Amino acid sequence: MNWISNVVPPKIRSMLKRDTPENLWTKCPESGELVFHKDLENNLYVVPSSDYHMRMPALARLQSLFDGGVYETLPTPEAPLDPLKFRDVKRYTDRLKDNRAKTGAQDSVRLAAGKLKEMGVVVAIHDFDFLGGSLGMAAGEAIVAGMTEALKRKQAFIIFTASGGARMQEGMFSLMQMPRTTVAVQRLRAARLPYIVVLTNPTTGGVTASYAMLGDIHIAEPGAVIGFAGARVIEQTIRERLPEGFQRAEYLRDHGMVDMVVRRHDMRDTLARLIALLTKQPARAA
Repeated sequence: MNWISNVVPPKIRSMLKRDTPENLWTKCPESGELVFHKDLENNLYVVPSSDYHMRMPALARLQSLFDGGVYETLPTPEAPLDPLKFRDVKRYTDRLKDNRAKTGAQDSVRLAAGKLKEMGVVVAIHDFDFLGGSLGMAAGEAIVAGMTEALKRKQAFIIFTASGGARMQEGMFSLMQMPRTTVAVQRLRAARLPYIVVLTNPTTGGVTASYAMLGDIHIAEPGAVIGFAGARVIEQTIRERLPEGFQRAEYLRDHGMVDMVVRRHDMRDTLARLIALLTKQPARAA
């Protein structure tokens, strides 16, 4: 006999029950260790024991990057919501509404500007929580707008990529963002403004095939998956076993596709040194 459910009155029964939040602990995919969520946040979403770099929320990354966590949020241009009137099990417009409510962002790319070690920079961040950070018309417009703002301010442009590739719900309109962003990169290059790409986990598909691999310097976070097609698709195509660690940041650095692999705790100092070098400014102390 369960005396709580059968004897205790409902009001008292509800007082005895305590709801425990489900997100208090995070499991490390590498070591299986459970990490308290506050400890993870305070350590820039890096598991202390294994140094595994978890996915970092866009707003947390912006706060950790700029001086004093202070930055200006830049507006992103509006784009057609559903040019193909796409629908699968759910309408595309409904998916957009749900993701906007969940993330508080208009689309998968956020723009910000501020000071990095007293140097002005414009930053774009892919928000993987928004439809897998996929590249659609709105995201393409945001990236072009961010680069244009960097040109106006004559400041360096930094982008943190995290994407599954082009957004299938927008078809050819999504693919057209690849050449559009490529042209914007060339405008930065013509103006001799630094363009630095930070590749985070994962960066794949059309994003890798365009602006993510056109930077002056390519930095990757430890263990990040970076590539165009998935490893399984490649294996099935070439009918060969891929090398250990294929498409991981360290493998790509060793084979010349990435310039450096930098821990998240060292990212801010590394970016500041690179920008100071590329713009011929005095190096800022760590």
